[in-house]
Amino acid sequence: MSTLETYQESFAFNRSRTLALLDSIAEMESPAEVLGWRPGEGRAHIAWQLMHIGVTEELFGVERLASRPEAARHADIWERFRGGSTPDDTIPSVDEIRQVLSDGRELMSETLASLSDDQLETLTWMHPRMQKELSLRTTLQIVGWHEGHHQGQAHITLNLYRASQA
Repeated sequence: MSTLETYQESFAFNRSRTLALLDSIAEMESPAEVLGWRPGEGRAHIAWQLMHIGVTEELFGVERLASRPEAARHADIWERFRGGSTPDDTIPSVDEIRQVLSDGRELMSETLASLSDDQLETLTWMHPRMQKELSLRTTLQIVGWHEGHHQGQAHITLNLYRASQA
């Protein structure tokens, strides 16, 4: 198994946990209320956390690791859900979130399929906030961490929501 395949296998596991969280929300009495709940003023709601995961992967798949903007499927919502954005009060549905997660993963996987292990240290990307050039290997480590980080934030927000309802 190649290193790139190993990363993709890890990404698939991470996604299974994200989708399990989304499935549990879909089974609740009011999924829209849960998805839009915020743990405090100005904090991100669960829907933003999950949409951010999908949008970020789409950005990696069509812009950051490749130059194929024509492949973008959700460019119209990038500004709402990319890093540094302020979560708004328009809450996507469970189905919309599931679609953005699926599309983002598909686009990133297509891009990764066009790359090889030989590029792990030579292909680079400029991180916009850090202003640092990162190797493909480091970028993929960040992508793996990114989903777990935001899934964890969504998970704790769901736990806080449940506690607020008790």
